[in-house]
Amino acid sequence: MQQPVHKEKPATTAAAQERALTSGPRDLRSTLEWLRAEGDLIETDKPVDPDLEVTGLQKHMDGGCPVMFHNVKGKPNHRVITNLFGDMNVINKMFGWKDDVARTRHIAAAFRKPLKPEIISQADAPVQEHVVLDPKDVNPYMVPIRHTVYETELTVGSGIRCVSFDQFDGGTDLGYNRMNFRWGNVGTFQISPGSHMWQVANKYYKEDQPIPISMCFGVPPACTLLAGAGFDYAILPMGCDEIGIAGAVQGTPIRLVKCRTVDAYTLADAELVLEGYVHPRDRRFETAQSEEAGVQGRFHFHPEWAGYMGKAYKAPTFHVTAVTMRRPESKPIIYCLGVHMLDDHNIDTTVREAAIFELCERLQPGIVQTVVIPYCMTDWGGCIIQVKKRHQIDEGWQRNFLGAALSCSQGMRLAIAVSEDVDPYSMDDVMWCLTTRVNPQTDILNPIPGGRGQTFMPAERMTAGGAQWTASNTRFEGGMGIDATVPFGYESDFMRPVYPVDKVRPEDFFSKEDLANAKSRMHGWVHSLARSGR
Repeated sequence: MQQPVHKEKPATTAAAQERALTSGPRDLRSTLEWLRAEGDLIETDKPVDPDLEVTGLQKHMDGGCPVMFHNVKGKPNHRVITNLFGDMNVINKMFGWKDDVARTRHIAAAFRKPLKPEIISQADAPVQEHVVLDPKDVNPYMVPIRHTVYETELTVGSGIRCVSFDQFDGGTDLGYNRMNFRWGNVGTFQISPGSHMWQVANKYYKEDQPIPISMCFGVPPACTLLAGAGFDYAILPMGCDEIGIAGAVQGTPIRLVKCRTVDAYTLADAELVLEGYVHPRDRRFETAQSEEAGVQGRFHFHPEWAGYMGKAYKAPTFHVTAVTMRRPESKPIIYCLGVHMLDDHNIDTTVREAAIFELCERLQPGIVQTVVIPYCMTDWGGCIIQVKKRHQIDEGWQRNFLGAALSCSQGMRLAIAVSEDVDPYSMDDVMWCLTTRVNPQTDILNPIPGGRGQTFMPAERMTAGGAQWTASNTRFEGGMGIDATVPFGYESDFMRPVYPVDKVRPEDFFSKEDLANAKSRMHGWVHSLARSGR
């Protein structure tokens, strides 16, 4: 486990700091410069309204390249980036990963060999170039957004908490907590039951102690990835070093700096940070509408990863003691994260895929090939595990993997195991596999009925009946595992036809125009089949 280290490096010269910041994607600004040079960034100077327009435009370009807004309505001192993780091909290129499989394996390796964070002096920290002590209202420093017309209020959902050292059993933690600053410098701080932050809050709840943390905006991309690593705690337990893992992912240590007003650390290369305390017992309603009614879990607020509208709850509070940021004249960049878009999905699933891969690998090495969480399986809702059975004794491990994934991932509802001849990145191929290889009597598993789930699925919330739809009043129907693998020894009976795509070159027969015409008419499953010849 990462042990507390409070020694700061001496201050460096401005030139040395500049060289460090341009050596790779270690902060958001250098990342955007790289994206611009690669032709992977769309920018606009036209005014954009954080109320509905940012997410509306993002949905129009869902899955596309990053989008930068230089002119934000009502926020003259800010810029906004969104869709940063919308195109996973861009992310693979950014970190030097050959493909999706290589990405999953690389991150799994980072779990085992984190790079300890580097603690720098406050004089060297870009995020502390400008400090505002005891702000009366933090909303002017934020860019709250409204996702849909169903919500009555704007919210801040892209802040990344940084819990460090003493508060996290010697390690470091990154994660998302949506906030709504309805009381100026005090905001609601939603904590998902069972999450790392939930575990931290439980430690301090009985003593009624506030928890010193920082909330970071515009962070290094590797930290954005690790912040999405929720409910992977068999691999990333309390006390692990998530910031160290982020360093291993990007290839250089993440830089930390001591906060100015609380006994905590923060990401030195962030764009803006809120310092303060989480008060677990000071719980308030997330919206005025829910507060007026005095009811939790009924009124719409902030969409959820499951693809449904979220609900407003009574949440702990975050009390801000300082705002630190890069020089205001440089217009700090706020990452506005639209929920249930590929941007959010790719953040929430990239580390998660690697964690499930690592879980299977630790159970029995060499069998799992990759793990995929397609967009339609909604982040924490499911996964596809591809396996390769090497000999008879490997038969059955795929079921162990399914049971482990369903048990170790709170709220997972569907896990599917497929063989190595299936393209796990094609849901058409997976559906074909389910249709042709699954025995409904023996291959469908329900290992944990009544276990603990999450209240983000309407079907689970409904189990509360007439009571308030909160985690304490709901129950989990259980996750389903489906073994869609080919039984060992029957490979020839499940042999797929393979057409000789490797023996012909279409460009030897047709012009570029003809090929483009033909390929433009190809949709869906045919892409996967044409690539493999099946």
